[in-house]
Formats: sequence, C-alpha cells, structure tokens
Amino acid sequence: MGHEAQVASMLLGLMVLFLGAKIGGFLAVACKQPAVLGELVAGIVLGNLPLLGVSAFASVGSGEFFSLLSSIGVVLLLFEVGLASSLSEMLRVGGPATVVAAIGVIVPFLLGYGVGAWLLPDRSLYVHLFIGATLSATSVGITARVFKDLGKLHLQEAKIILGAAVIDDVLGLIILAVVGGMITSVGQGGDTFSLVNLLMITGKAVGFLVLAMALGSRISTILFQIGGKLRQEGMWLSLAISYCFFLAYAAHWFGLAPIVGAFAAGLTIDQAGARKFFPHEKGDIEDHVVYLARFFVPIFFVHTGMGVDLSVLADSNVVFFGAILTLAAILGKQVCGWGVWGKASKGINRTLIGIGMIPRGEVGLIFAMYGAELMLNGQPVVDKALYSAIVLMVMLTTLITPPGLTWALRRTSR
Repeated sequence: MGHEAQVASMLLGLMVLFLGAKIGGFLAVACKQPAVLGELVAGIVLGNLPLLGVSAFASVGSGEFFSLLSSIGVVLLLFEVGLASSLSEMLRVGGPATVVAAIGVIVPFLLGYGVGAWLLPDRSLYVHLFIGATLSATSVGITARVFKDLGKLHLQEAKIILGAAVIDDVLGLIILAVVGGMITSVGQGGDTFSLVNLLMITGKAVGFLVLAMALGSRISTILFQIGGKLRQEGMWLSLAISYCFFLAYAAHWFGLAPIVGAFAAGLTIDQAGARKFFPHEKGDIEDHVVYLARFFVPIFFVHTGMGVDLSVLADSNVVFFGAILTLAAILGKQVCGWGVWGKASKGINRTLIGIGMIPRGEVGLIFAMYGAELMLNGQPVVDKALYSAIVLMVMLTTLITPPGLTWALRRTSR
C-alpha cells in the first residue's frame, strides 16, 4: 500500500472512531447512562462487524497507528484525572475516607485474586494477581455525576466517597505498578516471585510517586516561568502536555506504567501558580487540556471496545467468569461503608457509600488494556477471553451504579 493510500485509510479509520464515539455517547446519555459506556459499546459493535461479514473496519481495531493513538488517549485521560484532583485535599482528607479507600482496594484485590485462582487454576500466579489489581480500581466520575445531577454533593456520604476516590486512585496505581513491574521482571528473565523482588518494585513505585510529588510542582513552575517569557500563543498548553509526557516517560524509565507518571503530572501542576506567568490565557490548564483530550480519549474507549471479541462470550465459561468477577467487584466495594467509624458514622448510609464505590468505568478498562500488553512466557497476561470477561465486568458495574445510587439516595432524607 502506497503512502497516500495509507494516509487515506488512517483518515477513514479516524472518521469511524470519532463518529462511533459521538453516536455511542449520545445514545448512552439519552438512555441516562454515562457517555463512556456508549463509546465502549460503539467499539464493541465496530470490532465485531466481521462476525456479520463486514470487514471494512478490521484494520482500525488491529492497526498499530490506532493503538498508538489509543495509548496517547489513556495518558491524557490520567493527566486530566490528576489535574481534577487536589494534592492538598488528598493530604487533608479525613480518617473515614482513608479507611474507606484502603478497604476498597484491599478487599477487591483479595477477592479478584481468589476468583482467578479458583476459576483459572492453570494460569500463572501473576495473572491471578493482575485480576486482583483490576478489581481494586474505582471510577468515581460516574458516581460524582449522579450526585451532582441529583443535587446531593453536600451529603457526608458524597464527601467521603469523593475523598476516598483520590486515595483509591493512588493506591490502585501503585498496585498496578507493583504487579506490572513483577510481571515485566519475570517476563524478562528476572527473579521469580520473592519478598525481596516485591519490596524492590514497591519501593520503585512509591519512590517515583514521592519524588514526583516532592519535585514535580517546583519543576513545572520553573517550566511555566521560562515559557511565560516567550509569549507565544498556545505555550501554556504545550508546556503542560510536555510536562505530562516527560513524567509519563520517567515512569516508564522507572519500570512503571506511563499512566502513573501522567497522573502524577496532573496532580503536581500548580494551576493557580502557573497562571501568573500567563495572565493573557483564559481559564485553567485543565480547561485547555480538555480540548486535546476530546480528540484522543474517545479513541481509547472505542479502540478498547474493539478489542472485545463477542464470539468469545459464546463460551459459557467466559460469561460465568465475567459474572463471578462482577459479583466479586460489587461485594468488594460494598464493605467500604464499614470503614466509616466513630463519630463520623452517625447517621451514615453505609450502603450508599458501598454502591458509590462500585463502578470500574474507564479505570478498569485502562487496567485491562495494560494487561493485554504485558507479556509472560510469550503470552499476554490478559488474553482475549479474560479481556472480554473484564470488559463485561466493567460494563455491568457501570450500568448498575446510577440506578443503585438513586435507590440508595431515596433511603437518605438529607
């Protein structure tokens, strides 16, 4: 295929991805569901058209170009999440939110590991650990949207959930970094599982985050200070994205997932401090990044959906595994409500907290995608069957959360 033909094919693929994302998102919102669910379903539909004899878009799901764009999308997504989070709020968050977050990571991790060991006994220990890591994730964006739409953000339960979500994000990324690092080490012929190896990888993950938190704000401020003197249009956004990509690469250099660095970049940028170097810019950095993210992030969700092979779901074992995984995902977060103790527990609706922590959403998809790229003994850690089961779990937990929250809120008169 000539160069012009390749470009034309890529342009057609981008059109398919964008239209699929927007149509899917529109239909999902019309059905009172998160737009991300529609984008995911659109990808599943496009990716399985060959089952109906339509193979025109097959290259979109398997092409390296679209895979690279998808990877950039997930990096920008985590950068956005970091920008929307507050390091100071994270440091000030109360005891109940901290305990809720810890329980919401540890219990689902153990349940996920148990489900993997039970239903996939022939798979490696590291696969079981990765399944546990996938269940530890939480996508609180869906929950926050429901609370906001219903005018219930003032509730104590909402504050606890949103506060716990920030800590949950960090703990989940550390677990992902540790488990991913262990798998990478073994896959490259390193030591087998050992306490020393575990401590070294954990130390690298925590060490990177500590360094990023300690030095990131200063580095980004110096970067913006220098860039502010150049007085070029779009410099603010260019510097922010460059800083994001730098920390994403640094995370990779440390042996961690690039998304860990992207999250740290967003978390450590002092948006208010950077503003004084760019007085002519309107809004915050987050307001500028969102436009770039709108280009790349939908590609990630649709492309991720295209990786789901519906023919695999014809296997009753895969559906059963996905159902059990979903049950473990729900139960693992339901116990979060019991993390609220002492005076803070007075009048608290524990069920509401548990339901609010259930959705895996885009975070679960990020973990699944990362697992599909990790190799162990020449095979992906997350194969097609496991990938489809995880996506099924993500979809179900995302679907049940909005009506579940509405039901639980009816039991709270505040």
